[in-house]
Amino acid sequence: MSKQQSIPDNVPAVGSMAPDFALPADDGQTVRLSDYRGRRVVLYFYPKDMTSGCTTQACGFRDNYPEIEERNAVVLGISPDGVASHVEFKSKYDLPFRLLADEGHRVAELYGVWGEKSMYGKKYFGVIRSHFLVDEEGRIADVQYNISPTDSVANALAALRLS
Repeated sequence: MSKQQSIPDNVPAVGSMAPDFALPADDGQTVRLSDYRGRRVVLYFYPKDMTSGCTTQACGFRDNYPEIEERNAVVLGISPDGVASHVEFKSKYDLPFRLLADEGHRVAELYGVWGEKSMYGKKYFGVIRSHFLVDEEGRIADVQYNISPTDSVANALAALRLS
């Protein structure tokens, strides 16, 4: 298991209703979280298409997708990249799940995963890699905040197996 940062107060808590949203998907459709009621959702937030960590995470979910589906779940990936970038990323890595474009980072803010980051001594704002497991009724069943790409996949699978 990973060593996570403590979870900030603005991140939806386990047991609370997952904030609903509507975002454009790589397939041209508008996706609402509430469209998936009756199924579990691994909702993962990642910084950028085509980067090494994000590719590792996406391919980990891809490689485990048959088990995820067997557990009555789907995966939705969300980043600030646009739809065209998502289409290219999904095609290049043969991702079997939807990628959603949160270009204004409104949904990332709603979930408390838009925050200050630091790289090479420079501070900037961006997506803090995190994921949420949303149950069939739309409640948060698990939160993994500021998690590594490989731990995100492993912990999501573990949470799906436990519930």
